Amino acid sequence: MTKPHNYWKPLITAFEAHANPEIAAGAEKYLRNQYPFYGIPSPARAIIFKDFIKIYGLPDIVHLDEIILNAWQLPQRDMQYAAMNVLDKTIKKMPSQSISLLEKLIVQKSWWDTIDYIAPNLVGPLFKRYPEIRDETISHWMDSGNFWLQRSCLLFQLKYKQVTDEKLLFELCARLSDEKEFFIRKAIGWALRQYARTAPEQVLDFVENTDLQLLSRKEAIKHL
Repeated sequence: MTKPHNYWKPLITAFEAHANPEIAAGAEKYLRNQYPFYGIPSPARAIIFKDFIKIYGLPDIVHLDEIILNAWQLPQRDMQYAAMNVLDKTIKKMPSQSISLLEKLIVQKSWWDTIDYIAPNLVGPLFKRYPEIRDETISHWMDSGNFWLQRSCLLFQLKYKQVTDEKLLFELCARLSDEKEFFIRKAIGWALRQYARTAPEQVLDFVENTDLQLLSRKEAIKHL
């Protein structure tokens, strides 16, 4: 079993002090019993994390990868959430090479709860800051055959609004339109639905002229 990095030990102690087996059982069932939880409601966990950061600060960027990957190997899902929270607070300092770290997080312990945070909150801002890495990374992820990496390609622009690369979004949705994987079909609809808040006519035109599967289509035009 992976030993916690010294940086995480005070947070783990705090989480253990607030653990609730009943809440943990419910959280574990929600994620199909794939990962154990401490059993701390999200608002309480956020307060514990905030206090932890206030006392211990954020990791030095030099040690960031080591500390984040360590949290990713720890059993409780709460630690993966804590790692993502740390990354969210350090994203503006992360170099372009950090895309390799995010890729590792996407393909390890993969489920919608981590992917749907990493793609719009971490990958999206990193691509904005380092546009030169975007196209090569997306090409690699789309060709990988890993549907979590492909889902990340679809969702990284969720918060882009007016600066969404419409051409890229539509190209990716069309390219993956035949995929049978639920998480891809759902992500196509979600990405289009979100962009429809900014460009409803363009999304409607794309949906009407693209052979999308029913789930993707329904999700895309849900609010149109």
